Amino acid sequence: MKTSPDQTEVFIVRTGSANLASVVAALTRLGMAPRVTEDPDVVLDAPAVVLPGVGAFGAAMTHLRRHGLDEAIRGRVRNNRSLLAICLGMQVLCESSEESPGVGGLGVIPTPVCRFSRSLRVPHMGWNRLLPPDGSSLVQPERMYFAHSFRLENVPGDWKVTTTEYGGMFASAVERGTLLACQFHPELSGNEGRALIGRWLSRAMERNVMPC
Repeated sequence: MKTSPDQTEVFIVRTGSANLASVVAALTRLGMAPRVTEDPDVVLDAPAVVLPGVGAFGAAMTHLRRHGLDEAIRGRVRNNRSLLAICLGMQVLCESSEESPGVGGLGVIPTPVCRFSRSLRVPHMGWNRLLPPDGSSLVQPERMYFAHSFRLENVPGDWKVTTTEYGGMFASAVERGTLLACQFHPELSGNEGRALIGRWLSRAMERNVMPC
């Protein structure tokens, strides 16, 4: 049986630290019917999953572990299932964060999350330009909306890394296979952000098409 685009289900992980309404609205404008879930089985196997987040690293990780969502997300990445991580959702994919010392992250992206230099105004808030790498099929050289005080600096070379300038370069998006993680908020970035989510959804649909 073949899954057509309008049959693709998108699930949003309830992290306990997220503005879910804006993510739901962005997906709805793209013609989807998103559903919010804390079910680890759904997160592991759904055709497309969004991992959002606004808030504290430690609180988000506590919530994910309490509901068994940490292992479900790791398993999803291992199985190369489509995942879009946004803002704090990107940071919890990392090993740790200076925001919550002693709290381990999911370890999907083998790098820590560090605070911006105290000489800079934080949070880094507002519109800034993306500098995608050669060969990125999802991220374009556009301006997106940011709101964060912590960032990724050094990401291993097996990831496609988009950078942005704010007191030096930081990783504003990373991409590998069916996983796209964004430090910015595509759901709050107007037409450009919706187009990026749409490109990610198209890739997710392609990966979930089964032969008749």
